[in-house]
Amino acid sequence: MILRRCEPAGRGIRMIRVVTAGSGYWYGEHDDAARRRAVEVLESFRLYRAADAAMRRRTRDAMAMGENDLLTLRYLLKAEREGRIVQPAELSRYLGVSTASTTAIIDRLVRSNHVRRAPHPTDRRAIVVIPTVETDHEVRRTLGAMHTRLLEAVVDMTPEQARVVIECLARLQSAVDLVEPAHEDPPEPEGGAGVAASAHP
Repeated sequence: MILRRCEPAGRGIRMIRVVTAGSGYWYGEHDDAARRRAVEVLESFRLYRAADAAMRRRTRDAMAMGENDLLTLRYLLKAEREGRIVQPAELSRYLGVSTASTTAIIDRLVRSNHVRRAPHPTDRRAIVVIPTVETDHEVRRTLGAMHTRLLEAVVDMTPEQARVVIECLARLQSAVDLVEPAHEDPPEPEGGAGVAASAHP
C-alpha cells in the first residue's frame, strides 16, 4: 500500500512523502506510475537487506562470533577455494581495521580452532592465515541450507529476467557508491562570526 502526505519544503515546493510499509524515500508531487513502481522496487530491496542482516545476526549467534570474525572466515574460505594464501595485512585491508584489531581477530579464531597460522611458503619472515577443516564443515552446515534456498529462489529466472535484475543491482550499487560521508561545518572562531568578520575587513 502506498500512502502520500504533502509536507512543506524549501522555495515553495510541496513535497510528497511516499510511504510503502515504512519507506523513507522522498519524491516531488509530480510522481507518476513509473515513480511508484520505482519506490516499490526500492522498498523490496530494503526489506531484503533487512532480512539478510537479520539472517547474518542469527548466523553470528549460532557460531558465537562477531561480524568481523565471520567475515574473516568467509574471506579465508573463499581464498582457499581460489587457491590463494592470505596474510594478515590483506585481512586488515579487507575488513578496514587496524593491524592490532586484525591480530586480535586472528587470535580469537585461533583459540576457537577456526583458523591457524602457518609459515609463508616462500617468505620465511611472513605468516599466512588458513581456515581449519572444521571451519569449512561448520560454515557449510550453518549456511549451506540458506544458500540452497537462495539459489532455488532465482534458478528458474529466464535470461532476460536475470539480465534485468543484474543491471538493476549494478545501477543501485553505482548510486550508493556515489554517496559521500557527511562533513560537519568547521567550528566557528572563538568570539563568534563578528570577530571573524572584523579580522578580515
